[in-house]
Amino acid sequence: MRRPQDWLKQAHAEYAAAQSLYEDGHWAWCCFTCQQAAEKALKAVLEHFGDPQTGHNLNHLLQAAEEYARSTDAIRAACRRLNRLYIPTRYPDAFPEGAPAEQYVQMDAQEALNDADTVLRYAREAIESSPV
Repeated sequence: MRRPQDWLKQAHAEYAAAQSLYEDGHWAWCCFTCQQAAEKALKAVLEHFGDPQTGHNLNHLLQAAEEYARSTDAIRAACRRLNRLYIPTRYPDAFPEGAPAEQYVQMDAQEALNDADTVLRYAREAIESSPV
């Protein structure tokens, strides 16, 4: 059974969580949660078109989604930036020293929120414009 609306709802819930993390100054977690929101949004598109995918690489997920819903350079750039936030936002050994919580700043989190919003808009439009 396909459940694209559940994937999209979860994407929006994670985006709301990212906004809360941003407001509380948890920049690294905000960045990671934005990556997760985008991942769920792309999986919603793929689920909608009957092509569910696994994995966390936003570039690969978007490439698969583009088989069904055309994207733009802005969406591809947003996915490239968000894709880099999957591991280093959480693991101390991603950097030579310092915890991830010390590596990300407000500007990083704001860019991640903007990028996640771009991907969520793409997903909503892809699903709404093509009932399957």
